[in-house]
Order: sequence, then structure tokens, then C-alpha cells
Amino acid sequence: MLNFLPTPLLGGLSLLLLTLNTILWCTPLYLLLPFKLAVPNRRWREFHSRLMVRIAEAWIDGNNLIMNLTQRIEWDVQGLDGLRRDAWYLVSSNHQSWVDIVVLQRVFNHRIPFLKFFIKQQLIWVPLLGGVWWALDFPFMKRHSAAYLAKHPEAKEQDQETTRRMCARFQNTPATILNFLEGTRFQPAKHARQQSPYQHLLRPKTGGLAFALEALAERMRVLLDVTIVYPNGRPTFWDLVSGRVRRVIVRVRQLPIPLEFIGCDYRNDTQFRIAIHRWIGQIWTDKDALIKQLLSNTRPVATG
Repeated sequence: MLNFLPTPLLGGLSLLLLTLNTILWCTPLYLLLPFKLAVPNRRWREFHSRLMVRIAEAWIDGNNLIMNLTQRIEWDVQGLDGLRRDAWYLVSSNHQSWVDIVVLQRVFNHRIPFLKFFIKQQLIWVPLLGGVWWALDFPFMKRHSAAYLAKHPEAKEQDQETTRRMCARFQNTPATILNFLEGTRFQPAKHARQQSPYQHLLRPKTGGLAFALEALAERMRVLLDVTIVYPNGRPTFWDLVSGRVRRVIVRVRQLPIPLEFIGCDYRNDTQFRIAIHRWIGQIWTDKDALIKQLLSNTRPVATG
């Protein structure tokens, strides 16, 4: 364990090790990428995708090993019993920090199919990771402001079609699609601006989840409702690598997706929109109460 090091040194060392691990595993992914483009055969592409996922899972294993070596985090995780690698899942989680991705990857790696989540299209240019996300079939989306969509309503239709097209790629291979229903990280200013009825959550957006469900109507049967709590407050990524995150609480609920939702048309079926809004609203109410309970029953861990 290296957590005895001074905070700046520990953070710098952790970042260096994580970067080297990323370079190590990105190298074979990039070497394999031309073969995905060169061979159009469907079976070959499915095999190629599975191989790339195994490499990505090894990358996460390396990240977890580094975090175990450099950090002293108490993990309080419940609700993972019965998960399968050969099933299709929708995952919904509250969103507070970029640390959430690290937490979710740690919790679910090797337990369910590799997590794939919607990414802003601009992030395809992120060094190393942008190309990897594309190679692993992460759905890239153009995130438009409300003002832009008001002037260009056709852009919303394009995003919806992109969601369906990307999700359709997972018809033949078990997949997990992660959707942060809040659409952005929680911040008090955003919470106040939204006049959110929830104490610890922003208002949920159901469109992305509904379109994923529509595209994979014959596959998706379970929603993994994930609640992440940081007793010491919302951490930054620097907080994580420098040893300031001392406890992480994760609760997972496996919720059956109502059968009446399967194959519905979110754009044109008003009753479906009302029903899924009500369903997600109840999940969000329960999540908000759970966060309040977990925070009230947990004392922050000293970081000194």
C-alpha cells in the first residue's frame, strides 16, 4: 500500500500508473482496430468485438489493481447477487462526478457484459480513449442545447435515430447500456435552476432509456438501478487518485422492465411516455429516499 505518501505525490504517482496502464491496453486495441474495419463479415465482427471487450476488461482490472495499491477505500456494495454475463441490461445511476464511471466499472467488471454508455461526440478526440470508445461501439451523441433544439427540431430526431441504430448493434451479443438519467453531473446550481423535487437528484430524462429499450425490445428485461453515495461529499477525480475518497457506498436493485414497455414507440405513443415517466419517477423517489437514509446512517471517514 502506498497511501502513506503525501497527497500531491500520491496523486501524481496514481495518475502516472493509470496512464501507463491505459497505454498498455490501448496499444493492442488500436492494433486490432484495422481488422474490424477490413472484414465486413458479421460473425467476424462479433468475435472481434468480444476480443476487444476482453482487452478492455483487462484494462479495468489493471486500474482496480492500481487503486488497491495506492488507495485505502472502504467499499460498501450490495445487490450484485444473480447478475449474469450472458444477459442484456439497462443500467441507471445517479451522477455526481467522473468518479462514478470508475466506481461502476469496478463494481460490474466481469459480472455483467461490459458497460457501454452514451458519450458526447466531441469526446471522440480525447487522446487514446476516444478511438477506444469508438472501437468498442460506445454510442456517440451530439448534445444540443435546448435553445438549439428549439431552432433545429430535426437535430433531436437525428439523435434519436442514432440511439436506435447504435443499440441495434447489440442485438446478437449480450450488452449493458448505462444511462445517467439526470443527463449531467449533480451540482447545487443545476438543482436549484431545475427546481428539482428531489433533495439529492436532478430531474430524470427518460428519452435515451426509452429509445434504448425500443431498439432492444426483444433483449432487455432488467433495469439495474444503481445508487452511489460518497459520505465525504462529491469527489473530483483528483480526490480519488490522491487518497481523499475513503468510503464508497453502492446499492444495486434489479428491477424487471414492465412487459408493456417492450416495443413501444416513445415518440408517438403518449400513453407509453406517461407510463415510463411515472415508472422512472417512482424509481427516482425511492432513490432520493435511499440516499437520504444512507447519508444519515453514515459518518464521513476522516481523510487525514
